[in-house]
Amino acid sequence: MANTTTPKTAPETKEPVNQNEAFILKYKNAIIGCTIAAVVIICGLIFWNSHAKSSQEKANTQMAMAEDLFGMALQLGDSAAFARALNGDTANVAGFLNIIDDFGSTAAGNVAKLYAGLCYAHMGEWQKAADYLNKFSDTGDQMISPAAIGALGDVYAHMDQLDKAVDQYKKAASKADNNTLTPMYLVKAGEILESQGKKAEALKLYQQVKDQYVQSAAYQTIDEYIERVKE
Repeated sequence: MANTTTPKTAPETKEPVNQNEAFILKYKNAIIGCTIAAVVIICGLIFWNSHAKSSQEKANTQMAMAEDLFGMALQLGDSAAFARALNGDTANVAGFLNIIDDFGSTAAGNVAKLYAGLCYAHMGEWQKAADYLNKFSDTGDQMISPAAIGALGDVYAHMDQLDKAVDQYKKAASKADNNTLTPMYLVKAGEILESQGKKAEALKLYQQVKDQYVQSAAYQTIDEYIERVKE
């Protein structure tokens, strides 16, 4: 996990500053949500297996082994484990970086770029994480691609590039258009807007969750968010 930087304590009377502190603490303590990682693992397997061809069998086999390393890294939660997923751990188990080098133009190679970005994020190497997540090509789906866009939003948030983070979350929400990911990204964008004192913009996103995603988990608590930003 990345080191946490403790923000300076602000007077209790300054509510916008307190909101900003809460946001920073939240995102400094959480690198990339395990929910996103799980989505990528599950959907990634479905994606490249469905696109498997004889010429891609080797790439797919190596991806399966690299994904196993990534799964173990999530359980262990240490940088060394994510480094193994990136670089491989034996001569026979290639990591995501080798797959990108050897099979970057294949479907498996594309997904490897996404995994590489997540690995670097978990290792706290934020610029490299952003670089690889930006290299991932949109697959036209409603799960993998939105997860990649949202993960990039998480990275930008941690880098304190908050406007970029909001843009990515909004893009991910629009791309996903489902009850699982869309409300989550709308709330994330709203939280950042709150931290910037942009309550009206945050309210618009929270209201969208309330009006359009009544079957989502976020709907259960969205009234609390709406009340918080009402003028």
